[in-house]
Amino acid sequence: MTDAPDDPAPAETLPEARIQRRRRWFALVWVVPVIAAVVAGYLVYGHVQEFGPTITIRFSDGTGLKAGQTEIRYRGVPIGQVTEVELSEDHQHVVVTARLRRAAADIAREGSVFWIVRPEVGIETIRGLTTVITGPYIEVLPGTGTVKSEFTGLDRLPPGLGRKGLKIILATAQLGSVRADTRVYYRGIEVGSVTATALSRDATAAHVHVLINQRHARLVRVGSRFWTLGGVDVNVSLLRGLEISIDSLRSLITGGIAFATPEDPKSPPATDGMIFVLHDKPEKEWLQWMPKIALP
Repeated sequence: MTDAPDDPAPAETLPEARIQRRRRWFALVWVVPVIAAVVAGYLVYGHVQEFGPTITIRFSDGTGLKAGQTEIRYRGVPIGQVTEVELSEDHQHVVVTARLRRAAADIAREGSVFWIVRPEVGIETIRGLTTVITGPYIEVLPGTGTVKSEFTGLDRLPPGLGRKGLKIILATAQLGSVRADTRVYYRGIEVGSVTATALSRDATAAHVHVLINQRHARLVRVGSRFWTLGGVDVNVSLLRGLEISIDSLRSLITGGIAFATPEDPKSPPATDGMIFVLHDKPEKEWLQWMPKIALP
């Protein structure tokens, strides 16, 4: 009989399991890109939400207009941007495609007027000097008609656009120095301006379209007399010698139109479209008229 060993053999030592916790730095790496993507998506969504209708405007000259840069403004506030500039199919016009902001979508209506603002330097007016640095932009005067998407634009601001007042016509044989934007005076005070000049329908006279400011409209009556300024009147007589009459320096350089109204309380106020004769110079009687006309 074999004797059993006194001490049993020791059991093999099992390896101890070690638990390692996963580091969280790998998850943190994705936090920044996710936040950036969310912010970018929010900005893109907000930008898309600002998009309004797309309109097209036809101009005769598109000098300076650039896609992605030229703005459309109303009262100096940007309300849209030009997205494309190209020639028309007949190569006679420039077709400008622009997108308005959603808040200004109702500006694209029948009667809206678009024109290009470029630098203009003259004797009397200085306009758009900021466009020398920023480039030209498109200004708009909203209409009140139905919604519209195609317009014909103007190359410059029409004189008298958006102003209210009395619209009359002065007829003369020779236009002389009178041009669009020529000032109209009453007793040396500016009360209106010339909005356009054109030939009469039968081409026998030149018609000067005048807009008298609404506040001074009642100064013009049926018996009013109009004459041009800017000349030098020289008279020679035996009793008085040499007489030289010169208008103001401003009107001498730029020209102008003056008028006088007789002291006739029965003379009715002028109405829109009424035609008056534009004289070369005033008669002495006209210069002595001093009617009392209440202004609003």
